[in-house]
Amino acid sequence: MQKRLLTGDRPTGRLHLGHYVGSIQNRVKLQREYESYFLVADLHMLTTKPDRKDIEGITENARQMVTDYLACGIDPDSTTIYLQSAVPEVYELNLFFEMLVTVPRLQRLPSLKDMARAADLNEMPFGLLGYPVLQSADILLPRAHIVPVGKDNEAHVELTREIARRFNYLYGEVFPVPDVLIGEVPTLVGTDGNAKMSKSLNNTIMLSDDAGTVQKRVRSMYTDPNRVSADVPGTVEGNPVFIYHDIFNQNKAEVEDLKQRYRTGKVGDVEVKDKLAAAINSVLDPIRERRAAIEADNGWVDEVIYNGTQRMRQTARETLIEAKKAMGLTGVWNKMKRKAEKRTKQQS
Repeated sequence: MQKRLLTGDRPTGRLHLGHYVGSIQNRVKLQREYESYFLVADLHMLTTKPDRKDIEGITENARQMVTDYLACGIDPDSTTIYLQSAVPEVYELNLFFEMLVTVPRLQRLPSLKDMARAADLNEMPFGLLGYPVLQSADILLPRAHIVPVGKDNEAHVELTREIARRFNYLYGEVFPVPDVLIGEVPTLVGTDGNAKMSKSLNNTIMLSDDAGTVQKRVRSMYTDPNRVSADVPGTVEGNPVFIYHDIFNQNKAEVEDLKQRYRTGKVGDVEVKDKLAAAINSVLDPIRERRAAIEADNGWVDEVIYNGTQRMRQTARETLIEAKKAMGLTGVWNKMKRKAEKRTKQQS
């Protein structure tokens, strides 16, 4: 059987360059090498955004996110793109897995505290503490063998590996122990130079930004603060503008020339940034073109999500049957059912 891949995103809207280099590129590259499942993780939204108004925004956010998937080259005919909340088996598997992990183990995950701070939560909700367990249910429900994620989710996949081993030890071999795959750029620095790219920090370049917006955002990027004029030698190492050049500019000779002139004070920030904007726009042009075509086909994205969710529900049912059989839960119900049916027949 072809090995399986699972990854996904919370539906917070359109995706940015950090998503693209951190995970989407790997998904496109691997989508036919593996049987691929891409999750619209709307249940994970509830861990920090449980308000009704946030829930009401999920539908459009999911459409925008999946439109970006498709525009980047994800093929809905050879992959399964599905809505997490529409697969009831994930709730059941999540409950089983909650019994296999301790509270202190979850509390050691630094990402949860970061998420609580970002959401301005004074106390940790139970659902947020269990966020990585729900992720484990997401990964193991299709019995995935590989999980492409950003660097900040690597520890969560390690927890999934522990849960899979624990389940298999207690009940028998049901789940593969998945491997993690980190993108070539584990974390993309934001345009402000101070943190990873994040919509909440407004330091992003979106995959759907037009060429003018990209140039405007690049022009405002943080660079060497000690370089007050073009004739002052600048620092290339750790400079966000050159980090982006190394990632997005395919003209490596141009990049090396810019670096050499920047170090010797023979090029201005405007030229360096304008050439970066041109390089990024070169990457985004085909994505924007495909996005426009997708948006013109009204209803297609909803159809992609619906069809993928139907396929995933079948996969999920198969996994849950195997898990409950291994645990002995199927036997409990079947014994009671047989005895009840026997008694009913006797009485009639």
